[in-house]
Amino acid sequence: MRLDLFLKWSRVILRRTLAKETCDAGRVTVNGQEARAGREVQVGDTISVRLPRRQLTFRVRAIPLHAPGKEGARDMLELLGSEIVET
Repeated sequence: MRLDLFLKWSRVILRRTLAKETCDAGRVTVNGQEARAGREVQVGDTISVRLPRRQLTFRVRAIPLHAPGKEGARDMLELLGSEIVET
């Protein structure tokens, strides 16, 4: 599954275009390497996303075949850390 689609389906970022822009701006890493929107995501990958006021780090737990509901979105990832980033 594409990284931008994973970020949308897991509800980390609410719109796919915003997820793509965030990736293309260099604010997303997968397993410690900067990642573009089209990068394929696998179960077990560690993703870090720098949002405007915080940084989220999580591990991919599942990749569903179709877009999940709110409860299913929570099962897609395991939160490893969340920290407030001062600008």
